[in-house]
Amino acid sequence: MSKRDYYEVLGVGKNASDDEIKKAYRKLAIKYHPDKNPGNKEAEEKFKEATEAYEVLNDKQKRARYDQFGHAGVGGDAGNPFAGGNPFGQAGGFNFNGQNIRFDFGGAGGGLDDILGDLFGFGGGARRRRAMRGQDFETQVVIDFKEAVFGTTRDISAPENGHKLKVKIPAGIDDGMAIRLAGKGGEAPKDGEPGDLYVRVRVKPDKNLTREGNIILSEAVVSMADAALGCELEVETVDGKVTMKVPAGTQSGTPFRLSGHGVPMRADGDRGPHIVTIIVETPKNLSKRQKELLEELRDSKNKKRGFWG
Repeated sequence: MSKRDYYEVLGVGKNASDDEIKKAYRKLAIKYHPDKNPGNKEAEEKFKEATEAYEVLNDKQKRARYDQFGHAGVGGDAGNPFAGGNPFGQAGGFNFNGQNIRFDFGGAGGGLDDILGDLFGFGGGARRRRAMRGQDFETQVVIDFKEAVFGTTRDISAPENGHKLKVKIPAGIDDGMAIRLAGKGGEAPKDGEPGDLYVRVRVKPDKNLTREGNIILSEAVVSMADAALGCELEVETVDGKVTMKVPAGTQSGTPFRLSGHGVPMRADGDRGPHIVTIIVETPKNLSKRQKELLEELRDSKNKKRGFWG
């Protein structure tokens, strides 16, 4: 099901002020908060929807991208194996390309059985089953930003005995996720089975690129003249340098979308966008002639409003 427009969710217009957005969200949050509506799934969904809308519209950069590109400009996608869904599916993770991917909930193995057991009274059996297994271990690998986007492989050593293993790290994995290698943990006890090995992935930050779900973000600085007259700009992406057009009259803070240069959203290889935000550089040390030209432009603006528009 497609998402509703965030402005519609909050019941405000597209020109709503920050204060109006906050007031609208506060009203909905009070009305639909789960504490006021215990067991009401519809209210819970409305609360989540309102919170998601507020988190985007309350952030100036995200709001600008949403205004220009819609939901595609603010990260996340229903087809992204790492976005949304139920992270508790398979022992706290989900299967992707034959490997079990886990979110970082603080422990290497299990945990959910104990929580469910405390709530529903069947934890003892789960703990006994785990007692018949070997110990779970966790190790860590560090990969580059681009390796997280495109996927890679790493040779690792099992913590217990150091035999070498090759682990495939899927494209689109994010910092803090872990890959479960079933049966590669501690030695199996009598009549039991071996434990699992969890490979925690840490992604090194890139100096120019950041990530938001399946979107890659960066900034590009242009001169005031280039922004006013328009130019072609070479920007760095995970795929290498890409040339983009900056139209005449571009304002500082304007986002531009490079389709297909972001993070893979699904196993078929489709990728999110790379969004470049233009920063217009204001000159600090002007020559006498440059000052004269700017004075002429300012005078023209005063005589004919809309010159800069």
